[in-house]
Parts: sequence; C-alpha cells; structure tokens
Amino acid sequence: MCETVLAYIHHKTPVLTIRAGTEAMAHIRQNGLQPQDIDIIPGAAGGPKGIGLCGLDQAIFADFLPRAPVHGDGKRTCFGASIGSWRFAAIAAHGGIEGPKRLAELYTDMQFSKKDKIPDVTKRCHDMLQQLIEDKMDNLITHPWMQLVIVVVKSRHIFASDHVVPLGLALAGVFGSNMLSRRANRLFMQRGFAYAHPQHNPLPLNDTQEFFTHHLPLTMDNAMHLLMASAAIPAVMSAVKDIPLAPKGSYRDGGLLDYHLDLAYRPKGLVLYPHFTDRIIPGWFDKGLSWRKANAQNHQRTVLISPSPQYLASLPLGRLPDRSDFARFAGNDSARKKCWQQSVAESQRLGDEFLELVEKQQIIEKMIVF
Repeated sequence: MCETVLAYIHHKTPVLTIRAGTEAMAHIRQNGLQPQDIDIIPGAAGGPKGIGLCGLDQAIFADFLPRAPVHGDGKRTCFGASIGSWRFAAIAAHGGIEGPKRLAELYTDMQFSKKDKIPDVTKRCHDMLQQLIEDKMDNLITHPWMQLVIVVVKSRHIFASDHVVPLGLALAGVFGSNMLSRRANRLFMQRGFAYAHPQHNPLPLNDTQEFFTHHLPLTMDNAMHLLMASAAIPAVMSAVKDIPLAPKGSYRDGGLLDYHLDLAYRPKGLVLYPHFTDRIIPGWFDKGLSWRKANAQNHQRTVLISPSPQYLASLPLGRLPDRSDFARFAGNDSARKKCWQQSVAESQRLGDEFLELVEKQQIIEKMIVF
C-alpha cells in the first residue's frame, strides 16, 4: 500500500505551516525566533500522530532549545496530554535525539488484535511505557531545564467506572452536554496538572476558574501511574485508580478535557507549539464541532508549527500515523510498520526546514496570524 505513494522528491515544497498570535509575530519581527525566548511548550493528545513529529521534536529539543537557556529561572514548562506527555517524558529521560527515536520505535512495534480486551491493551501500553522510560524516571522529576507537566482528568460520578453500562452512559452524557457547553464537562471531569513541587512552583497560567483543577506532585512513586493515566482512553484502556499522592479516584486521558491544550498561558517570552495540525481543538469531544474554537487570547504569544498539507499528502497514507491504522492493517502489521517507519523517516524534513528558517531568519515570512 505504501510503495506506490512514497516518492522522495526534495524540491522546495513547503513542509511546515506556521501560525502565530499577534504578539508573537510582533516579537519575532523585531527579535527573530530565539531559543532564550521559549519558556512554554505544549504537547497535544493524538496517539500515534506524535511519532510523526519525531524529526521536528529532535530539531527543537536537541538543536534549537539547547543553544541558549531560557530567560529567568532556566526552566521551560512542557505541558503534555496523552502522547504529548509521553513525548516529553521520553525526551526528559533520554535526550532530544534518542527520546523521540525510542518512542517512535516502541510505538511502531506495538501490535494489537481484534480479540484484545481493555486489560490486554492496558498491559501492552504499560509494558511499552516501562521500556520507554526504563531506569530514567528520575530525569522526569529533576531535568535541568524542562519542567514536565503531565495533564490528566479526574473522572466524576459514573464516569469513574470502567464497567460497560455506566461508562457508556457517562460518555453519552459527556458528548451530549458538551455540545451545549464546554463548561458542562465539569459534571464529569476535573482537570489535573502533575509536576514536581507544585507547592513551591506555580505554573505559568492565568487562573480562569473554568474547571476545578488539581495540582498534583510528580514523584518517582507516581510518575508511571500519571503517565498511564494521561493516555488512558475510556473504553480502550483502564482508568488509573487511586494514584499515590493524589486524591482518591479514577484518572483518565488528559486529552478528554485538554485535547490540544487550549490553556490560558502566561509566558514570560513565547509559547512554541510543535503540533500535528494548524488547528487547536479545545477538548476531545470538540473534534466534530466546527463552532468550538480555541480562545484566541490564550495564544497571543504562541508560535504553532505543524506539517503542511503538501507534506502530509506526500506521506505513505496521505496523513500522519493514526490509531485507526491498527484496525486498518489488522493481520498485516508489517505493512503498518513500514508505513509508520517511512513517516518517521520523512519527519526529518520537518526539523530540517524549521532549523533552516531559524538560521536564515525567514520564519517571520512563513507566519500566518491565528
């Protein structure tokens, strides 16, 4: 399926789309895009799409950001939901080159069958996460310039159950009420931010009071639980219950509430957002709601970098890897793996173009205002 699609034609077709808020554009027009100005980096939920950004993550975290420490306390805050938290955890554990590479390889090698039940999927993901982090868990807590923030949701009422009937009713309730108002999610979910030493380390966010928010300590004892919770898709993986040092209850995928992390950022400098798409969708249940848009005020200082339509069309499947590929290639994992591996290899073009635009100070010419 892939062989006839992939043609390595490296003419100057743009591979990146770059959008920015008005304040970010003004800043970059005057100063260029400088690593010392980047103090917030979001990582969205999106499953295997995350490995399709491998080359861009490597360019940003292994080349661009290490060129200069961030202004102020030297920590860059990385908000990660679901695969976003796993991307950042891999980078914190193994560095900007090896981390994304390791995540891409392990994710690509995973296999599922139609017979797998929720416990089977959960165990396979847990085993993969253990291989991803290995004995580097302390790097997630004590990284010298990255403050990892793992985004989760705490389920409420019947949404806390993994049993088919109450969970199905809860999902129907979330879907229906969310169509009327995003704030209705408060009936079923609370937001959770897990990071090191929250009592002494306020996050660079404005307090909107939109959702009740738990600020949870990230420690060696609970980091694995929190990473699993951040990716625990309802009806696909089991909720993570009673996480150490967190209020008792069931914790699930952070992307349910914060799919693309439309948060009220308060950067000292800029938000650099390597993303799968040029659209920011607030919550997972907003995906089909064309009228549900991100709050533009949250992204005045955001620079969002995503694959261009031309780049996506050149990939083996005409898009980034997707969780649906496990079903599409059921019984033919070798074909899926080949497509995914080719997409990961092609992602080096994303990183190359980003670094070239930075070096030549041409990034402002590519920017489109949000």
